[in-house]
Amino acid sequence: MAFSVAVAGASGYAGGELLRLLAGHPDFEVRTVTAHSNAGQRLIDVQPHLRSLAHLTLVDTTPETLAGHDAVFLALPHGASGALTAHFSADTLVVDCGADHRLESESDWAAFYGGDYFGAWTYGVPELPVAGGTQRSRLAGSRRIAAPGCNASTVALALAPGIRAGVIEPGDLVAMLAVGPSGAGKSLKLPNLASEILGSANPYAVGGVHRHIPEIQQSLRWAGADQPTISLTPVIVPMSRGILCTATARLVPGTSTADVRAAWEAAYADEPFVHVLPEGRFPRTSDVLGANTALIGLAVDEAVGRVVTITAVDNLTKGTAGAAIQCANLALGLPETTGLSTNGVAP
Repeated sequence: MAFSVAVAGASGYAGGELLRLLAGHPDFEVRTVTAHSNAGQRLIDVQPHLRSLAHLTLVDTTPETLAGHDAVFLALPHGASGALTAHFSADTLVVDCGADHRLESESDWAAFYGGDYFGAWTYGVPELPVAGGTQRSRLAGSRRIAAPGCNASTVALALAPGIRAGVIEPGDLVAMLAVGPSGAGKSLKLPNLASEILGSANPYAVGGVHRHIPEIQQSLRWAGADQPTISLTPVIVPMSRGILCTATARLVPGTSTADVRAAWEAAYADEPFVHVLPEGRFPRTSDVLGANTALIGLAVDEAVGRVVTITAVDNLTKGTAGAAIQCANLALGLPETTGLSTNGVAP
């Protein structure tokens, strides 16, 4: 028997990616799709690539339209999901792809987001190394899951193995991310117009103000860091989707290149979706297009005593919608990989 599913925010990029993946999932049946300004339109007119869901019509996003489903996926702007979540029954699986339930610290929420604080849910990165294992064990059976921020999960997956193994210092972390503008959502914004980004690379949220910083620090604390600090600089580049993250950290004195590779390979040896590439190999964003995969390349810069990680993900798949469905599989007792592919699209 299929689980009945509703997707709120189905007209946006994250909502569209959720529906693309859910449409091919053997255990989920999408019954309700909701939107705000697009309510009343046929889904196919707003998301023309979703041909198999052409029978669905977008309805208003209300507690009533979302009620009565086995699983609800929320792909709403920050601050919009928290007001809805109190209305769901305790046995309904709710996966929030927004930020409203990611942060344990109310003070971090106030500093980086503002507005009402709605409390933390189970964090949705199954592979994340944490004390005693991975985040996966916390997701099994959960009914309230906060899907990650795409930049945050990419950086955390890149650095957490070194933190947990004690081979890198947590106090001087640096990450630069080349990101596609789809991560900023579908609404029109001047910096994301094609005329602004084609042929250009544009930094944003520079100087420690990016909203994913406390989320990254939270993940690294779970991995064993005491007071992690990170300088994060994202740069919009002219690709519609994808993240290429270059993250570096100081090596603990006495750490060898072999120690570094052993730490990352041990962390992800049995993971279906996070893969460490062979020595000397580094990923491209095109390698993970449309796949629920994170690819990580490693190097040690011996001249400065730093480890360099290069991580590629599709921000809409592994960074958001794929992670949400992977977590839903775990929460509902389904095989974790159901409905998700490690194969990208090329060329």
